[in-house]
Amino acid sequence: MNKEKFLSLLGERILILDGGMGTMVQTFGLKEEDYRGERFADFPGQLKGNNDLLCLTRPDVIKSIHRQYLDAGADIFATNTFNANAVSMEDYGMQAYVKEINVAAGKLAREVADGFMQEFPERTVFVAGSIGPTNKTASMSPDVNDPAFRAVTYRDLYAAYKEQVEGLVEGGVDIILFETTFDTLNVKAGLEAADTVLKEMGKDLPIMLSLTLSAQGGRTFSGQTLMAFLASVQHTNIVSVGLNCSFGAADMKPYLAELANNAPYYISAYPNAGLPNSFGAYDETPEKMAVHVKPFIDEGLVNILGGCCGTTPAHIAQFPKLAKGAKPHVPVKKADCLWLSGLELLEVKPENNFVNVGERCNVAGSRKFLRLIKEGNYEEALVIARKQVEDGAQILDINMDDGMLDTVKEMKTFLNLIAAEPDIARVPVMIDSSKWEVIEEGLMCVQGKSIVNSISLKGGEEEFLRHARRIKQLGAAVVVMAFDEKGQADTFERKVEICGRAYRLLCDEVGFNPNDIIFDPNILAIATGIEEHNNYGLDFIRAVEWIKNNLPGAKVSGGVSNLSFSFRGNNYLREAMHAVFLYHAIAKGMDMGIVNPSSSVLYEDIEPELRDLLEDVILARRADAAEDLIAYAQKMQAVDKGGHEEKHEAWREASLQERLEYALIKGVGEHLEEDLKEALGVYPKAVNIIEGPLMSGMNKVGDLFGAGKMFLPQVVKTARTMKKAVAILQPAIEAENSSAGSTKAGKVVFATVKGDVHDIGKNIVSIVLACNNYEVIDLGVMVPAEKIVRTAIEEKPDLVCLSGLITPSLEEMVNVTKEMQKAGLNIPIMVGGATTSKLHTAVKIAPHYDYPVIHVLDASQNPIIAAKLLNKDTRDAYIEELKREYEALRASVGAKSVEFVSLSEARSKKVELDWDGYSPCVPAQLGVHSMSVSIDDVIPYINWTFFFHAWKLGGKFAGIANIHGCDSCRAMWLTSFPEEERAKASEAMQLHKEALRLLNRLSAMKADYCRVLYGFFPAYSEGDDLVINSSVRIPTLRQQAKREDGVYKSLADYVMPETAGKTDYVGAFAVTGGFGSDKLKEEFEAEGDTYNTVLLQTLTDRLAEATAEYLHEKVRKQYWGYAPDEDLTVDEMFKVKYKGIRPAVGYPSLPDQKLNFVLDELLDFSRIGISLTENGAMLPTAAVSGLYIAHPESSYFMIGTVSEEQMKDYAGRRNMSEDEVRGLLVKNLEMGK
Repeated sequence: MNKEKFLSLLGERILILDGGMGTMVQTFGLKEEDYRGERFADFPGQLKGNNDLLCLTRPDVIKSIHRQYLDAGADIFATNTFNANAVSMEDYGMQAYVKEINVAAGKLAREVADGFMQEFPERTVFVAGSIGPTNKTASMSPDVNDPAFRAVTYRDLYAAYKEQVEGLVEGGVDIILFETTFDTLNVKAGLEAADTVLKEMGKDLPIMLSLTLSAQGGRTFSGQTLMAFLASVQHTNIVSVGLNCSFGAADMKPYLAELANNAPYYISAYPNAGLPNSFGAYDETPEKMAVHVKPFIDEGLVNILGGCCGTTPAHIAQFPKLAKGAKPHVPVKKADCLWLSGLELLEVKPENNFVNVGERCNVAGSRKFLRLIKEGNYEEALVIARKQVEDGAQILDINMDDGMLDTVKEMKTFLNLIAAEPDIARVPVMIDSSKWEVIEEGLMCVQGKSIVNSISLKGGEEEFLRHARRIKQLGAAVVVMAFDEKGQADTFERKVEICGRAYRLLCDEVGFNPNDIIFDPNILAIATGIEEHNNYGLDFIRAVEWIKNNLPGAKVSGGVSNLSFSFRGNNYLREAMHAVFLYHAIAKGMDMGIVNPSSSVLYEDIEPELRDLLEDVILARRADAAEDLIAYAQKMQAVDKGGHEEKHEAWREASLQERLEYALIKGVGEHLEEDLKEALGVYPKAVNIIEGPLMSGMNKVGDLFGAGKMFLPQVVKTARTMKKAVAILQPAIEAENSSAGSTKAGKVVFATVKGDVHDIGKNIVSIVLACNNYEVIDLGVMVPAEKIVRTAIEEKPDLVCLSGLITPSLEEMVNVTKEMQKAGLNIPIMVGGATTSKLHTAVKIAPHYDYPVIHVLDASQNPIIAAKLLNKDTRDAYIEELKREYEALRASVGAKSVEFVSLSEARSKKVELDWDGYSPCVPAQLGVHSMSVSIDDVIPYINWTFFFHAWKLGGKFAGIANIHGCDSCRAMWLTSFPEEERAKASEAMQLHKEALRLLNRLSAMKADYCRVLYGFFPAYSEGDDLVINSSVRIPTLRQQAKREDGVYKSLADYVMPETAGKTDYVGAFAVTGGFGSDKLKEEFEAEGDTYNTVLLQTLTDRLAEATAEYLHEKVRKQYWGYAPDEDLTVDEMFKVKYKGIRPAVGYPSLPDQKLNFVLDELLDFSRIGISLTENGAMLPTAAVSGLYIAHPESSYFMIGTVSEEQMKDYAGRRNMSEDEVRGLLVKNLEMGK
């Protein structure tokens, strides 16, 4: 089919594209031998998954899929070549087969298309050669430690894409389709390769381009907005642009509308079948997808409509009837202005006034920048770039031309580093060099649409045209200097002569977009004392006006600092000259200029006498003006108002109170010493500083946190800053013999109850309340009821807050409440912790106390509830509301009684396993073993989801842990969240960064925090008990609440009964991630560093869990060895893809916390420094213990609620009283019993 036919149809109706190729391949259930065929039977490595190879080994499958899509109504179908390029095929070692695969794919698709059209002559169908993005990115580094590194280069990609396009064209495709583009630089290389191949092969095929966006972010994965992307590919000859993958149709629509409203091309859309479910599958039915796709058609957004991941012929079959008779999208006109882009679009047009080009990243113009580049101090060099953007530069000029530098290397390195800094990379770059090689290599590093500075006619027309064509091919705008074979243009006449000639050559010979041509008619130094130089300023301004009137679309730029070269050293005068010059040049149409964006001198602010004198010189209004300006400069006192490289922090200019509040809110402690010293001279007493600006700042923190505008890590940092401030003021307070407690919002006693050692949650809540101006008395962990009561009597607090993590703590909270009732106290109690609940509080705790007992789920609620309780205007209403809520909860318990089966029935319906056919694996290491594990070995096993949960940020932010040092990727990750969640996501990003910093510190310290203890023993099951080493008995519980599947599990079901006549085995373990961490914790506490104290605790908790995961893998593959060939990723481990289980004490299938005493007897916890509290909690708190069971059918489960019958049976098997067991199993016993 020819291109004209395709374009004609696009204008007439909506064309239907096929659906997911991979989705359909999966339906065939192909095995490894299908992928290999006879030809690749002995090929090394696994080939299953290399779908493109099926074009050679199972062409029947691919033909079948093509035909199914054509039968469903597709007008366009894509070849099975998405990964058929040398870069992606390297994963399989099949680079040598790339050309063959593409030719075969094209031919078999051509055969299907031609056969179909012969069968149905009324149908016209097109074969699109599918080209994916490869599995590497040219814009980002895969190495966290080397952001300038690239795993693939533009030249690599060009070569790979060229080979693929050659194969597809040879195979007979009608269309070239670049799809799922995530990195613009990758596809720029591909588009150049396609253009080259088509010219070499004498073909004129249409090129379609489809990109994918980060979910919900509206940007490509390499960071560009849609508009920035359009600018980047503006130079190419694509016929359509569109979106695919990432989204379902509903979520894709707003971005599709943006594309349709701005892209001067036909528009394609092929979304996924909704969003993937938790198993990675797509659930959206064809009918539901059709509903979501219909607005694309109704609103005239598309010309081409199809499906991506999860879509099948059934989905595609819905589209032809939707599109029948519908009007296709009409492309918008091309933008009539200069489009440039970094990560964001920059439009250069008259209404946007003047564009600042930052000048300080130029080794020829900044001695500091040159020194930093020579030293390899790129971090500080990037600070200069960042500062220019912050100061208002809209384009960054980068120049590395110095005789002592490897200019190509330095240009590529710095451009790659900028790409990793989203706050810099958002603006376009101007690649500035007199060396052509530097310009060309630089352009191949930049995904956005940049500017080349510069080319000229100095080397003749042939060189000028060659360079211009390459710049156009690489998609950049160009600065043309007013030079020709005769030299530099220094008069108005020469300037317009050269610019006019260059314009005609670029437009007529090269086909350059006039909007992409930027002339620099040479800004030259004036007031030099040489008469010939006096007109240089005026001639430039006149040339600007001429260009604007005679060269349509062309832009004008210039290096403004050249003008004042004669007055080096007098910064104020130089900036005043620039301001006057720009005032007049901009009025005539000057579009942009290379300037210092931090310049602070404005035209209106210049003293009138000086301004008139400067205008006399710049506009050449009188012959002696230059001499007068030189004389003026000699007399004036140089005032440097803008020559500093560093900008003073704006908040430091605020009032003292505002500075102190700002320091508290932002957690900035570096200026506290000087500000508090100043405050001591202003406020009558040191305590007034605390009661005034410091508490004002803390109260604002509390308000912001309560409103969800600050997040827990920020609040903890704030508390650290407050502690530092109070520590600075402490000597003055003591000298005044004063106390700052008189204006506290209230006094609160905190305690983790007896038998429990977990205090992270308690510490967090105490910090939050301290930030809300409460005096906090923290009694620590394992606090007996009598101590809590005694403190409450002595301190007379307004609230008592009880915390606990383990199940026995629930019973201890009841005990504390009873003791407070006996003591006649009337202080409200707050309870919180992982095992607590509002229902348990209402049913089990509150009835024992005549005053309020409040369950608090979230730290942000504590100050809100405290304020209600302590405010006489709201207290009674709040207590009355709480009573009604608790009464309703208590009433609901009876209404929702759990239906049990009897214990005997549950045991009769246990998990039935084939013990006769099962041969237990004998552990490779019988007996007990212990060792230390390097933190570096454990870190990869950290599950960050639970880390973020601990900080009340939510597990959805754990994805940041998968982004290793790539700033562009981090920016994309941020934009994947809705606008209202980005502040929280940003805080999660910062928290993760600081967590890694602390982990690196622990690693450098070679901290011996992670220790493991494990053993394997002969074992058998006897009823619901596990008997280990013939003598140690571990009773287990059995599910008893009525189940639909009729199976009631116990851990004992997965261990061979003694009657089976074979020897089975059970393992036991204990690990800690916090051995010895108390020393560092005490250091942080001594420094008042609350933030790092809590961070250390949360990290050691995660290290303990990670150590357990690490050890379990070693057990499966090596120490026990029942799964030696296991090959799982850590994510797959988190998803429990492994064989066997490791049920932990205190967790759903093994809820009895005191079973730790049994494991201690078996293993001797003291070997790794673990001790137990009276309730079986472990010290250090960052510890995990449990069992190992190896049976392949074993699985994790929850015991759930059990009956009184089973509780009594369990008490007998545990040799404990029923009341003691009730305390252990309080979460498993039906409420109210």
